[in-house]
Amino acid sequence: MELRWLEDFIALAHTRHFSRAAEQQNVTQPTFSRRIKLLEEEMGTTLVNRQTLPLSLTPAGEEFLSLCHDVSRRVTEGRRRLTQLAERQSGQLRLAAPQSLLIHFMPQWLGQWSTPPPVAPYLRATGWLVDDYFRALAREECDLVLCYWTPMPCGIEPDTEGFEARHLDRERLIPVSLPEADGRPRFSLDGASRLPLIAYHPRGLIDAAIRAHLARLGEAPEFSILNESIQSGNIRELVALGYGLGWLPERSVRDALAAGSLVPAGGTRWQVPLEIRLYRRADDDRPAVTTFWDALSTAPP
Repeated sequence: MELRWLEDFIALAHTRHFSRAAEQQNVTQPTFSRRIKLLEEEMGTTLVNRQTLPLSLTPAGEEFLSLCHDVSRRVTEGRRRLTQLAERQSGQLRLAAPQSLLIHFMPQWLGQWSTPPPVAPYLRATGWLVDDYFRALAREECDLVLCYWTPMPCGIEPDTEGFEARHLDRERLIPVSLPEADGRPRFSLDGASRLPLIAYHPRGLIDAAIRAHLARLGEAPEFSILNESIQSGNIRELVALGYGLGWLPERSVRDALAAGSLVPAGGTRWQVPLEIRLYRRADDDRPAVTTFWDALSTAPP
């Protein structure tokens, strides 16, 4: 019996149609039908009732479908674990981080090492919220978490029990706007009563840090939220089109500010301080992780 026969049967059970299932499996219908027939012969019973429209599964087929799902899940999990094992044996470290840090911090940071560590970005993480990173770290889905952190309370406290942290650098969120022809911001925080805002996801750490900072100032205008996004790159695109203002990491807008294509939407008091931190599991004693973690104490700031 071949594993793809089980996948064929799952597809057939889902579509209840030979042609659609064959298309889903990227084979011709005659080939697909032959594989289902071979599966039935291998199992020694009829699994599909071909007399109904749409087709249905026999009682044996329903029982076998449950087995197929279980086997498929186990194979998928096995592949994932084998991939992780291969990565561990090669010394590769999977680092989860927001897109802005992968683009605007990680290359320069690793470039300062005389011998860069074997760190590979875990790209599935770029759409996560802060709690997702630590859950993935606890599940051993990744080896390291590179993230923004707020030095002041903001109402969001991720569960970091069982993890170790290293402070790598500082960052600032700068409110920016498209400039008018005279260079002034189209949307200015100073003196405005209501402004359009391109915001971060309301359950994210960055949004909480901005709100907490504005609350401490006690004089922020009201905002009309036009869009919410996890990715700072998406926020920048909408700000650059002139739809509203937005807070962006200084590293990501440094060149745009120097060129004048974006301008600060307010003075320094509106800037939100952040830290850049790296986390690992405290009980992760693999040589590759330990060597890398120990080297951080002597790495360039």
